[in-house]
Amino acid sequence: MKIMAVCGAGLGSSFMMEMNIKKVLKNIDVSAEVDHADLGSVTANLADVFVMGKDIAYSANLPEDKVIIVNSIIDIKELEEKLSHYFNQA
Repeated sequence: MKIMAVCGAGLGSSFMMEMNIKKVLKNIDVSAEVDHADLGSVTANLADVFVMGKDIAYSANLPEDKVIIVNSIIDIKELEEKLSHYFNQA
């Protein structure tokens, strides 16, 4: 399982989101490889699931079932809720 944190242009916010995703995965006892990238670099085959803010999600051109949209990229509680829901569905 590979998770990709995605931000709009730079890599700073996606790196911060990557760190938060790793914390959440540890809390919910899920093992996955986590990386980060900018929106222009992602393609559907780079990861199993992509986590990104709602501001860029609709420009992502990725399969809907592979995208987790968050309202706030720094809200760990929201990340935990969305990731838990994703893994409980799978």
